[in-house]
Amino acid sequence: PGHVQLLPPQNVTLLSKDFAMILTWAPGESSPPDVTYTVRYESQDRLDKWRKVPDCRNIPRSFCNLTCALSNLYVKVRARVKAVWGRSQSPWVKSQFKDYYSDVELAPPVLTLNVRDNSIHVSASFPLPSCVENLTWKYDLNLWEAGSEDKNHLCFVSQQKKYEGYFRKDTVIINTTALRGNYCFSARALYESINLKHSEFSQPVCVLLNHKG
Repeated sequence: PGHVQLLPPQNVTLLSKDFAMILTWAPGESSPPDVTYTVRYESQDRLDKWRKVPDCRNIPRSFCNLTCALSNLYVKVRARVKAVWGRSQSPWVKSQFKDYYSDVELAPPVLTLNVRDNSIHVSASFPLPSCVENLTWKYDLNLWEAGSEDKNHLCFVSQQKKYEGYFRKDTVIINTTALRGNYCFSARALYESINLKHSEFSQPVCVLLNHKG
């Protein structure tokens, strides 16, 4: 293709979702189907120095995961994107500023239950990008008897046990000697930045304890 007027991407947004910082956009009006996109970002401490994002050069998709490209998770950044088609390029379109540290949105952890004779070992795994694994992620764990959540709320709270503020790689060991029946577990991710942040609670995982017969 020769030089044509290529309209810029629309709705360019830097958002935080499920532990990741992602730039999203929509194709410009009348964009050809084989148009590609290139993304760069700048940080507030080095304005006008637009850095390349190696995984987001001439890509066909309309999003770019910036998390592990960022040089500093504690400084506000913004990104820009342009459309490319043959020798034609659209103008760049910039997003708003955000920083990972204070804007990160969390996803619920996935629970693994290991039932032993008189205890249950509960561990949580987080869908984290590799570059942020060392931050101090924690989780809260809730345990309750299945069916007790159908009664009035006060009754539910009194039958619910909370285990709060465990580090991500910690296993919670619960003595099950006194527990008989179907028990459910649910957890939420936890992160303390400027404010304390929580994810939604995970889908409950239920297990039959000390079942005879």
